[in-house]
Parts: sequence; C-alpha cells; structure tokens
Amino acid sequence: MKSEEKKIILKGMTLLELKDYFVSIGESRYRGEQLFNWIYNHISFDYSEMQNFQKELRNKLSSVSELQTLKLITKQNSPSTGTKKFLYSTYDNKKIESVLIPEGDRNTLCISTQVGCPLDCKFCATGLMGYKRNLSPGEIVDQYLLTAKEVGKANITNIVYMGMGEPLLNFDNSVKSVEIFTHELTKGLSRKRITISTAGIPHKIIELSELGLRVKLALSLHSCFEEIRTKIMPINKKYSLNENIEALKYYTKKTKTRVTFEYTMLKGINDRDADIQAITKLCNRLPSKINVIPFNSIKHMNPGGISAELEPTSNENILHFVEKLRNNNITVMVRETHGDDIAAACGQLAIKTN
Repeated sequence: MKSEEKKIILKGMTLLELKDYFVSIGESRYRGEQLFNWIYNHISFDYSEMQNFQKELRNKLSSVSELQTLKLITKQNSPSTGTKKFLYSTYDNKKIESVLIPEGDRNTLCISTQVGCPLDCKFCATGLMGYKRNLSPGEIVDQYLLTAKEVGKANITNIVYMGMGEPLLNFDNSVKSVEIFTHELTKGLSRKRITISTAGIPHKIIELSELGLRVKLALSLHSCFEEIRTKIMPINKKYSLNENIEALKYYTKKTKTRVTFEYTMLKGINDRDADIQAITKLCNRLPSKINVIPFNSIKHMNPGGISAELEPTSNENILHFVEKLRNNNITVMVRETHGDDIAAACGQLAIKTN
C-alpha cells in the first residue's frame, strides 16, 4: 500500500516534464513524447494498451507511476437540453463537477479548477460549499479526458474554465493544463476555443498575458459600480473593478484578443438604465463583448443572507436590456440556460456536504 501511495502521477505533466521523467528512470527521452500522445490524444489510461512500449517498460511504469487522477461517480443528462453533468471523486475523496453543454454546432465543456471556491460570490452555489483545495494539473486535464472517453473527443469543441473555483487563484496548475491543451502535439483543441473566466485577480491577469498562451479571457463583471459589485462579489473589496479593467486593457493589447464580460442579470440590482449606460461606457474603453446570463436558482444549496434574496430579471426585461445595449453598438450575447433541471446551469455547480 505504501509503494502505491508513492507512485508518481504522470497525467498532468507537460511534454518536457514527461521527457525528463523518462530520463530520470533510465529510459530514452523520446518515450516522453510517446506517452504524451497516448495520454492526451489516444486517451489511454492503461499501460497494457501502449504497444510501442516493450512489456518490460510497461511493467516498470505500472510499478512506479499512475495515470488516473479522478474517478467518475455519476453522470446526469438533462432531458430538455441534452446537457450532461459529471460528478468526479479525487484521490482524497473530494468531489467536483464538470458540465458538457450542447449549443448548436458547439459542445462546450465547463471544467473546475478548485474543490469549492473561496470567493463567496452571492449568486453562485459553489461559494456556498466553501473552499477545500486546488486541483492538480492532472485533475483539471482529467475532466476533459474522462469526458472525452465518455462522449468522444470530436464531441467536445470548446473548453471553458468556468466550473468550480477561481482559475487564477490556482494559477500555476491552471496554466499548466492550458499548456497541455494547446500544445501542438495535442490534437483536437485550439487555443481559440479555450476560455479562462475570472472574478478578477489583476496581477494574475497581467501575468497570464505575459505567457503567450493567447487564450480567451472572461471577467465576471455583474456590475460596473464598485459598491454593488462588492456587495455581490466580496473579492471586489480586495481587487477593485478599476484595477481589473486596467489589467484587462493590458491583456487585450498584449494578446491582441478581446475580453468577454460575464453579466448575470439580478432583479433590481444590475438591470437598470444606469447599468446600461455604465456597461456602454466600459465596453467602449477596451475591445470587448458582453455575455448576458439569466440568474439560475441556487436554492438547492439552501442559501442565507443576500444569496437567499436574489431574484432573476424577467425574460422581458433581459430582452429590453440587451436591445438597449445593442442600440449603443455593444456586442451582446445572451446565454441560454442549459441544465438547470439537473443543477448544472451557470452558477449552480456545488456539492452538498454534511
């Protein structure tokens, strides 16, 4: 049992790390590229399938290393939208969720980067779980690999880091997973189809821009007014919206991409004419578009305080809000609700614990 606990986890390693690992166990560096291909392209978790490895090497790898990081516990399918939610267990029996969302010719996988979340956004169920720990690079990547094994790689076209947790508070592990997804040897995924969503950690946004990954970036905006944003997103007290906007300006210039502002519609809080004017002013400051999101109930987590008082803006008022923004020449998308019947819609991911 002790020897198994000491086994090194190879899933989540970059190509260079895999090459270095093989050298460290007395094998040729090129074996690292072969294993990279088996793990991330063939989605193989069993050394016995790797026929370009001699039996002796397969046995050696089995004795000193592991490929699996997560175990699929349950999967749910939404009868109304076809959205699929996957519940995974980690090695230390923590639980996380991922969601596959069909949207026309796109199938977007929403992955988690932390067990729970420390930010306590009032409209998000994950924050009600509290924070347990960061996910490893392997645990982040494994959500894609295990889902792809279930549905087929071709049926996942996009990845969004919008599940449980704040990706930029698990910066190194999130970045390493992106490096694996976007490596030239990883087939089937494009950096243009990967989005990292953040509540706003300005110095990490700047650090991300310097890495040359050029993935899409989304900011959870939800209000252009500092006082309101702090009320529904406590992280704003530490990292103000103004600081984040300056960081986003830098990101758009450095990466030559535009940012997406995520905006959950909350009745009487951020759906006023003053909000339309503020969003218009903000979107004119940097290359951007806004993604309007209906508020999805988080009552399955029995929230208290402000969270229990939140109500969704009506569909009629959302359409009115969007029309006015578009009349101001703002690019606006309206996210349809997918998976709310299985608590898989935006803001609903959470694990109930005793």
